[in-house]
Amino acid sequence: MTMAGRRELEGRVALVTGASRNIGRAIALALADAGASIVVSARVSRDEAEDTAKEVRARGGKAVVQLADVTDEQAVAALAKAAQEAFGRLDIVVNNAAVRDVATIDDIDYAAWKRITSIILDGAFLVTKASLPLLRASGQGAIVNIGGMSGHSGAAGRPHVVAAKMGLVGFTRALAHDLAKDSITANCVVPGLIATQRGASAGRGNAHLHEPLVGRRGKPEEVAAAVRFLAGPDARYVTGQDWHVNGGAYLG
Repeated sequence: MTMAGRRELEGRVALVTGASRNIGRAIALALADAGASIVVSARVSRDEAEDTAKEVRARGGKAVVQLADVTDEQAVAALAKAAQEAFGRLDIVVNNAAVRDVATIDDIDYAAWKRITSIILDGAFLVTKASLPLLRASGQGAIVNIGGMSGHSGAAGRPHVVAAKMGLVGFTRALAHDLAKDSITANCVVPGLIATQRGASAGRGNAHLHEPLVGRRGKPEEVAAAVRFLAGPDARYVTGQDWHVNGGAYLG
């Protein structure tokens, strides 16, 4: 049976941060197609988050929207509470919230450094921490962090982003060690050059990035397919890994 015909996540609940557009939206829809109910989270873009939730429902799934700044501990606690109140459980957490910024080390002050690293890395910590009681109760919990190829290859003009994205890899590996006893897997999906709403400018200044061997940019849905697998029952023996989805642009 193909993945499109399966409902392997039936009865499970997923929280996806940064789910209002692009890769996050594709992940929310892919998990919903697999049968999961979705907590759609975004920082401020309620209309776009509601659009994602409406699309989930249009496909026959269930979804609620909960806005949260992932650097705000109280707001993050409300995400797990929203899952509990709406669906009675939480089985899957996808830490996708991120922000792009281009600046050289000379132009980054400490406030800018903290803003970027707090959203990408601290946010993943806070969301994971708040979700642990429900993930432990699941007995089949899965955490999927969304990294970035520049964290592995390096990139000019974004030391804060690169550091935070590579930090997610270390965080993932540490979680795999700490949470295996609780039947919680932790993995990191690492997208390469993906065609998104900001895709036209996403690669500018990234001369370090090789062109994908497959000759094109990836689709958000191709990243989402990897997340769907890692969140599902067929990946229970996979933990602590970083999975590259980059068309061969970076061979790690």
